[in-house]
Amino acid sequence: MTRVWDIPVHDSTRVRDVRAATEAAGAHAGLDALRTAAAVLVATELATNLLKHAGGGRLVIGLVDGPGAGTGTPAVQLVTLDHGPGIRDVTEAMRDGYSTTEASPGAGLGTCLRISSAFDLCSSRRGTVSVARIEQGASRRSARPACRAGGINIPLALAEHSGDAWSCVRSGPVLTLMVADGLGHGRRAAQASDAAVDGLHRHGDLPPAAILRHLHEALRSTRGAAVALAQLDTDAAELSFAGVGNIGARLHGDGSWEHLVSHPGIVGAQFPANVPVHRVPWKPDSLLVLHSDGLTSRWAPPDDPAVRAHEPAAVAAAILRDAGSADGPVRDDTCVAVLARDPSDGYP
Repeated sequence: MTRVWDIPVHDSTRVRDVRAATEAAGAHAGLDALRTAAAVLVATELATNLLKHAGGGRLVIGLVDGPGAGTGTPAVQLVTLDHGPGIRDVTEAMRDGYSTTEASPGAGLGTCLRISSAFDLCSSRRGTVSVARIEQGASRRSARPACRAGGINIPLALAEHSGDAWSCVRSGPVLTLMVADGLGHGRRAAQASDAAVDGLHRHGDLPPAAILRHLHEALRSTRGAAVALAQLDTDAAELSFAGVGNIGARLHGDGSWEHLVSHPGIVGAQFPANVPVHRVPWKPDSLLVLHSDGLTSRWAPPDDPAVRAHEPAAVAAAILRDAGSADGPVRDDTCVAVLARDPSDGYP
């Protein structure tokens, strides 16, 4: 069952909590002592920055697939979200050796960039989000896919497990992104979404409607879930979307946004006789957002091209942050996943 550590960082005592949680996440991911220490250093720097420069925020630690989706090799993902004043000069702040605060361990964001397997930071007057991924033996020189997926998953009330999940798999030129929302909350909801993730990794080479039918059988022994799948064929430049249940989807292309609608039902309990599949062109500026119903209805898609150009997990985190406030608690398990073209910079 996927573990999520959601840590509010509003005083220095929480930095210790961040360090302990990162060590635990490293053990879950199978990182060795050296890579776990790197993850702890990055997490400590990011948490300290939240206190010093943003007046606090949150740090979300989770396990995600490595860049070769479906490899079964997890990475530790560290995501910070804040509503602070933003970073005035991101380029300078990212310079190796530049420490952003005297209270930091001396690493600086540049060192975080260097020792992370991947790192991205998106900052504006609305606040800052950062995403760091630490893998075991990862190489920055590996081939970059034409499109990438990323996301953030936050449990209700700081729970250990979220009933939501996101995952993606690749099969040749085809990438399939999924968001699942297990009914209710807690471990039983997480069991349903975990079963959906397992099913995706077994059947991800099939078309979306066929995958959903396999997931329906796999989830019969669970309480069920809402599930949406987006399958991108990069050779054909076509996106196929199919969903059952209340998973939101918005697609950007040619400067505008459109909704992709799921079919009513519950995967594992009330499956429709026919699952409609929407096929749309994948354009040069296309970006897809999938989310569970934990995302508030007030959320607005990022219309700033500079935000959309960031790594997908950073875009997902910015969407989640901007939908709430510094004082607004998460009112449900919340998962946001983004599919986009490989960014030109910012996320090595």
